[in-house]
Amino acid sequence: MSNIIIYLIRHGKTLANERKLYCGKTDLPLSDIGIKEIEKLKSKIDYPNCEKYFTSGAKRANETFNILYENEKYIELKGFFEYDFGDFEMKSYEDLKENKDYINWIMDNEGIVSCPNGESKNTYKKRIKEEFESFISTIKKENLKDVLVVSHGGTIGTILEEFYDNSKNFYSWQPKCGEGYKIVVEILEDNFKIKEVKELKK
Repeated sequence: MSNIIIYLIRHGKTLANERKLYCGKTDLPLSDIGIKEIEKLKSKIDYPNCEKYFTSGAKRANETFNILYENEKYIELKGFFEYDFGDFEMKSYEDLKENKDYINWIMDNEGIVSCPNGESKNTYKKRIKEEFESFISTIKKENLKDVLVVSHGGTIGTILEEFYDNSKNFYSWQPKCGEGYKIVVEILEDNFKIKEVKELKK
């Protein structure tokens, strides 16, 4: 048995974050505030040097990575892209609160209701779970000891809810923009488990 260390970092702020809009598949860049915040965090958080780096491929994730790791290369893993909110993209709660499809979606406790032209909660979770399992398999084959992924709040929250502690929902697991976790993954003979999660400290 062996351990792999994975760092999960959330991208910096976008205008959608600032305006509290649903933003999943919409490929926004970092906002001016987001850029400044990541530059400040770079001097406060001890972002690690790793054997290999990854992003979700979103502009906001790639731009965050390039600020934190100017001279490093990364691989894009599109399966880690944020939730697809479909017709709810770039809209706020206030915009949608009287929309019947929206009400059905937010009241759905079983995860089966899709955003119109988007994903259901269950479809999203399945995508993230499959990508993470594939990711662990790749890391294992390449015999990597430590890697870093810049992705999204929903992605990180889902990984930790599904593979570590589902007594907390994925919203509770989501780190602030630019922050994240160090997780220790124990590689078993035919499986793996996350055995330790620590917040990256300022």
